[in-house]
Amino acid sequence: MLELLNVNPSSGDPIYRQLSEQIVRLIVGGQLQQQQVLPSVRQIAEHLTVNPMTVSRAIQLLVEQGWLERRRGQPTRVAAREGSETTSGAQLLVPQVEALIAQATQLGVSVEELQDVIAKVWHK
Repeated sequence: MLELLNVNPSSGDPIYRQLSEQIVRLIVGGQLQQQQVLPSVRQIAEHLTVNPMTVSRAIQLLVEQGWLERRRGQPTRVAAREGSETTSGAQLLVPQVEALIAQATQLGVSVEELQDVIAKVWHK
């Protein structure tokens, strides 16, 4: 699983958020299965060369959101989610799509123009 994670310290997004979003994508995409054990905070931090507190913050956020579960004395696991089949990858893109639409609106780009650009990029 570690090889699927990477962060960009130069990005405008905080590292803990980048990491938490990637883990959610791995869960939704099926690369992480329910009840699968995650590497330790220390292992993830060493792999990404980031502060363990940053990893711990990302993990805690996902525990609070119900994606992961932590129990004292046991490793962190992917939570069993009752409505997991209703969470799609497309739903995870809503914040980015909203930002894209806001930028397009500021630039005066029509819906049709935006759809054309997306279609062209998609088929590259």
